[in-house]
Amino acid sequence: MPSQNAIIAVLALAGVSASFMFTLVVPIQAKLPELLNATRDDTAWVVTATLLSAAVVTPIAGRLGDMYGKRRIVLALLAALIVGSIIAALSAGVIGIIVGRVLQGAAVGVIPLGISILRDVLHTDRVEPAIALISATLGVGSAIGLPISAFVTENLDWHALFWLAGALGAIMFVLVLWIIPVSVLRTAGRFDYLGVVGLAAGLVGILLAVSRGSEWGWGSPATLACGLGGVVVLLVWGWYELRTPHALLDLRIAARRPVLLTNLASVALGFALFSSNVLIPQMLELQAGLSVGFGLSLLHASLIVMPAGLVMMVLSPFSGRLARTFGPRLLLVLGSTALIVAYLFVLLFHSEVWHLLVTNIMIGVGIGFGYASMPMLIMRSVPQSETGASNGLNTLFRQVGSSTAAAVVAAILASMSFTVGTQQIPTPAAFELSFGLGAIAATVALVLALFVPRARDPREQRPSLPR
Repeated sequence: MPSQNAIIAVLALAGVSASFMFTLVVPIQAKLPELLNATRDDTAWVVTATLLSAAVVTPIAGRLGDMYGKRRIVLALLAALIVGSIIAALSAGVIGIIVGRVLQGAAVGVIPLGISILRDVLHTDRVEPAIALISATLGVGSAIGLPISAFVTENLDWHALFWLAGALGAIMFVLVLWIIPVSVLRTAGRFDYLGVVGLAAGLVGILLAVSRGSEWGWGSPATLACGLGGVVVLLVWGWYELRTPHALLDLRIAARRPVLLTNLASVALGFALFSSNVLIPQMLELQAGLSVGFGLSLLHASLIVMPAGLVMMVLSPFSGRLARTFGPRLLLVLGSTALIVAYLFVLLFHSEVWHLLVTNIMIGVGIGFGYASMPMLIMRSVPQSETGASNGLNTLFRQVGSSTAAAVVAAILASMSFTVGTQQIPTPAAFELSFGLGAIAATVALVLALFVPRARDPREQRPSLPR
């Protein structure tokens, strides 16, 4: 059997590669209408499709991993990433790019599955530091991937982004096949196909309303139909899941106090993280000499953002030791507190580039601790047969928070702006309001963290593994 260090390294690299898909097209996002000869509404789906795919596939992949083997599903998701990247790389039109991005977004399910594999194969004293590292990859890949995407775009044809993604997927496929052991822990039962349809329909409706509401109009029939329709579908889906013997997600486990509070905190932390991901790059790139903005190129701005991802990675072993000594709840408290401090700092100081660098590093500390704590809290409260599905659901909640932040912040910046030539420039008040919302979200996460029980749930079952 491969060494435990090799298993951890491969799963961490797979997580970084999967989360890289979120920032892959950021450097060309504004140019997509011109590059694809399509309207801005159509090209917006290049980003939205990845978000929807990741949200829908992640909890479903977790259940499939519990039932049919986690490594098998990881390989299937990486294969989807490779196929999607090739389709997008060979496409000159918007339809092909969107199809490719849908398949790329599915790869995010690798992260919760990787966390579940660690629980299955590692010795007990290695699990929590390794989980902290894998969980951090959701932020690390996005932060580190942004300057890579910017560099590739500035020096090569934009299709090279998708060839790069495909090459990463192929490398990770081979490494997973070679290093990761075959899963032997399986959950019995039939797969809940009706549950998949209901969850997908509900999530797509809500996330469409959140992600496209600012463009469609928050009170428009399309936004209301998607949002309210999605809520109704999820309510019906929940009623069905509580009554079917082979549910896609065991909602009774999801309703346990530590699991529920952790998932709600995930929404708040996802909001706090993505608020900074939207706001700080915009401030760095906006034209200098106006009320806000430093006039940096995308590559230079992404280098200011990148340290947050590096901080998350460096903190992961320290997070694991803290969790083992004091419990993962402390990590969630520390992470939320660091985010509050970061947002209060940037509200007071945002006139120099180094102010934003310091803010971003503090946000890296907050997300590093916060994201590390969540799968640990989840796995202390669920049986081993539910690990994949429960971690998938937690990742979904983070994505809901992130997509909500993107929509809310975009709406604020668009509504509180002034015109310079043909460009809409957000006012300082718009940035300050958005930073304030990030601080409020972090405060909500802190309050929820304080109510998470300290003790491990006695219903959590994990057999002891040999060293």
